[in-house]
Amino acid sequence: MDWERRIMNQTPSADTGFQIWWQLMRPHTLTAAFVPVFLGTALAIAYTDLHVPLFLAMMIASLLIQAATNMFNEYFDFKRGLDTEKSIGIGGAIVRNGVKPKTVLHMAFAFFGIALLLGIYICAISSWWIGLIGVICMAVGYLYTGGPLPIAYTPFGEAASGFFMGGVIIYISFFIQTGFLSMTAVLFSFPIILLVGSINLANNIRDRIGDKEAGRKTIAILIGHDRAVMLLAASFVIAFLWVIVLLFTDLRSFWLFLSYLSIPKAFKAVNGFKGKSLPVQMMPAMKATAQTNTFYGFLLAIGLCISYLF
Repeated sequence: MDWERRIMNQTPSADTGFQIWWQLMRPHTLTAAFVPVFLGTALAIAYTDLHVPLFLAMMIASLLIQAATNMFNEYFDFKRGLDTEKSIGIGGAIVRNGVKPKTVLHMAFAFFGIALLLGIYICAISSWWIGLIGVICMAVGYLYTGGPLPIAYTPFGEAASGFFMGGVIIYISFFIQTGFLSMTAVLFSFPIILLVGSINLANNIRDRIGDKEAGRKTIAILIGHDRAVMLLAASFVIAFLWVIVLLFTDLRSFWLFLSYLSIPKAFKAVNGFKGKSLPVQMMPAMKATAQTNTFYGFLLAIGLCISYLF
């Protein structure tokens, strides 16, 4: 097939060994898995004692699913011709590093397999309904770029990634610790849903031109660069204003405003996209978007933990 033969003509990268496999997992996106688990668990501590093995199992499983999703993205983007030697980004293990496509695909399924085993342990301790939800999350991870109509090719990529990675992961992390799901957990998940979705939006803003040529119809393509940047800014504004809403929950605390320390990263992200047209120019803005989610979610969880002490 054409996509397999392209490997023979690729330009090798200077990256070797661990760097290649680390970049294959696209580490800047792993915060989309880390933050929801951490926040969901921090929320649960208000209602029960922390079950450390469950927390660790959930954290590792979520990171594996996110990494596997990135590998599926790597594989299917190459298969469909989106990734070339000149593509901008930290992906490209196939086109630039000579990793065989089947190796990437098999590793993704291996990560799914390990996550599934951890999921069985989590279900045995909590509820087997969690298994069904986990399988749905894994299916979405695969179908994001796989299948006949990849989610990434539609305007629903941000919503899917935000809800399943930002929302559902928080709900599961909370539930396996407490045995129930509270409205408070749902309210705390809302800004994380927005911010995880924003990571996806930032990626689509950067890749808008190339994605359009490949037939994708992402939000960034449908509304254009400037409006997509405005949407990103609006998501940040709503996420920060939402902290005020959280003051009316049963876990209200002014320590939640620690999350506002991430505002400079949000400004950097938005300003980094304004007036830019080349993908390489927008890489710092993408990084700042991911950092906004990381710092916001982490500081929100830290604020919760501090509030428990007073």
